[in-house]
Amino acid sequence: MRRTQSPIDLRALQAFVAVCETGSMTAGARQLGVSQSAVSQSVSALERELGASLFDRDSRPPRPNIAGRALLEMAGPLLEHAHMVSTRLGDATLSGTLPIRLGCVDSFAATVGPELIRAVSGSARQIALWSGLTPGLAKQLHDRDVDMTVCTQTVLNDARIVEIPLFSEAFVAVVARGWLDGHAHADWRTLAQELPLIRYTARSVIGQQVERFARHLGIESPRRYEFDATDPLLSLVTAKLGFAISTPLCLWQARHYLNDIAVLPLPSSRLARRDFFLLHRQGEWDAFAGEIVTLTRRVLDHVIHPALARALPQLPDDALR
Repeated sequence: MRRTQSPIDLRALQAFVAVCETGSMTAGARQLGVSQSAVSQSVSALERELGASLFDRDSRPPRPNIAGRALLEMAGPLLEHAHMVSTRLGDATLSGTLPIRLGCVDSFAATVGPELIRAVSGSARQIALWSGLTPGLAKQLHDRDVDMTVCTQTVLNDARIVEIPLFSEAFVAVVARGWLDGHAHADWRTLAQELPLIRYTARSVIGQQVERFARHLGIESPRRYEFDATDPLLSLVTAKLGFAISTPLCLWQARHYLNDIAVLPLPSSRLARRDFFLLHRQGEWDAFAGEIVTLTRRVLDHVIHPALARALPQLPDDALR
């Protein structure tokens, strides 16, 4: 019967990594601030525990062999995770509660995020806010690098993950206000005929969603301009170099452009909206997830939607719901 392996001693693993990084037991001991004999004993104990030699002792300085290289490749994430656990426990001890790591897509983090932090700032609860793209955030949740995420696509096929619908927003056509002044009766079809489509990059979920919707509408525009963010995209729109398809939240994120743009509604369809979801692990942070949902909808209803309606009166009534 195969012997059950004991968990790896993290201090011994740290000594092994130090020797690999510095090239000798002596230098590794100096890096860790311990004696050379302590490092040597730790590495020997690790080899006995794993039942394998980790270094080619015939080389000078000793180099990790095949088993050592395999362990070294996995050691970094293990030690980094252990450091994160220690840090989070320390934070929890100091504050009396465990900080919640909330990952959000960029447009949510830059618009709703500050209001969420402001809303909970008076409580004992702490939030650490991350931003990024949906695929990366989903992986962070899977790897437990974040506790919950706000995404625009549910990409995890995992029964342990709870998906809570937050809200949805309509895609709208965006054009320079000056261009629209000279085309009083223009609609989105006029835009598509007379101006090129300025796109979000296909690396992003919103870029992929816009591309599917544009094809559905029959918009055939050459791929000439593509951007990762709304700011540079709107800079070209306001320069009358094209039109864009975007969303209310993205426009609010780049709200310094609102005086220079106008929006036109697009036809309703299942592809015409972008949905937001709050994801968290089943049985973890359930109560706080409910707070996030309530706070998010309050911010949208009482802060962002009224401000957008004043700045962009052409915005459809159901642009945020």
